[in-house]
Amino acid sequence: MSKFTKKEDIKTFEDACEYLGNLALITNLDTIPETYRNAMFAHYKICIIAEAINKIENDGQHWTPDWTNGEWDKYYPWFEMGSPSGVGFSFVGDDYWVANSDCGSRLCFISREAAIYAGEQFEDLYKEYFVMA
Repeated sequence: MSKFTKKEDIKTFEDACEYLGNLALITNLDTIPETYRNAMFAHYKICIIAEAINKIENDGQHWTPDWTNGEWDKYYPWFEMGSPSGVGFSFVGDDYWVANSDCGSRLCFISREAAIYAGEQFEDLYKEYFVMA
């Protein structure tokens, strides 16, 4: 029996890779300008994590958002830049879209709960992706 039975079992990028079948880890980003490497690598990791969480939430079946179906909601974590607390970047909730998109389809989730979990569990990784350092 798999040790991955619910979204909360995906606690790290390595967990997501293991659940999806030990995907090859990209380790060489030398062709990408150095200022973009961390963000590109973070994006790659978030895509893998989203795929794993969505698959678990879809009873082990691969999930692809259907952008032609306006009745089928798609969710993604929502973050705030420059919060009053001075944190600078923090998870604030989730949002969903029915037909239009403000996020890439690889980064959306099958459920509100999955989006919230990803946003909270992987906030540092999202920050690395979204915030230029």
